[in-house]
Amino acid sequence: MTQGWKTAWRSFYYEGAPEAPDPVLLPGCVALLVIDVQNTYLDRPDPATLQGEALARWHRWTPFHERMRGTVIPTIARLIERFRAGGSPVVFARIAALLPDGRDRSLSQRKPGWNDLLLPKDEWASQVVPELAPRADEVQVTKTTDSALTGTNLRLVLQNMGVTHVVATGIFTDQCVSSTVRSLADESFDVILVEDACAAGSQELHEQELRILNRIYCEVMSAEELLGFLPG
Repeated sequence: MTQGWKTAWRSFYYEGAPEAPDPVLLPGCVALLVIDVQNTYLDRPDPATLQGEALARWHRWTPFHERMRGTVIPTIARLIERFRAGGSPVVFARIAALLPDGRDRSLSQRKPGWNDLLLPKDEWASQVVPELAPRADEVQVTKTTDSALTGTNLRLVLQNMGVTHVVATGIFTDQCVSSTVRSLADESFDVILVEDACAAGSQELHEQELRILNRIYCEVMSAEELLGFLPG
């Protein structure tokens, strides 16, 4: 298999550093984590109903939606199928307010602008997209923070299940995915970030964050590279 991940995505800090060892992924000890792939982020208005800045913004977001539909969602679906077939846990995290008015949200989820989304937990907008829907017997945590560990019991759940390695996927690479990867690393989980199973608002932001996270907080690799290491 290709070993491109061992030298790709290196930042200034890791130029010339030794190559990472191959991950040892044992059955039941590696979990797939799907972060925030929710209806609200994939829903789009009819551009014929828009004009001015609203229409310009619609076009600015088109590359993100093309990547999500053409690459990210199919890649995550493939990984979910493989993890389920191999008996390894699939875990979902989603942003959702516990209270209808959202006053339980963290400050980062209430600041004016992009992050200011009110997503009550039982409404359609906050649910995982149908293509990736969790099974009834799979763990799903609801978070009012960027990190899937902060303010949830996910760390305890993963440790109770014997998970040592977490494969991170989802959106947005430079926001909730990044926050979660950093939290996992701080809790001493080995993290693999699947670069073609994530997206940011722009490809530039996505690639920039991959280089920031790689080697210190996680190992960045493609889904194809990861599949060569998965048990089962």
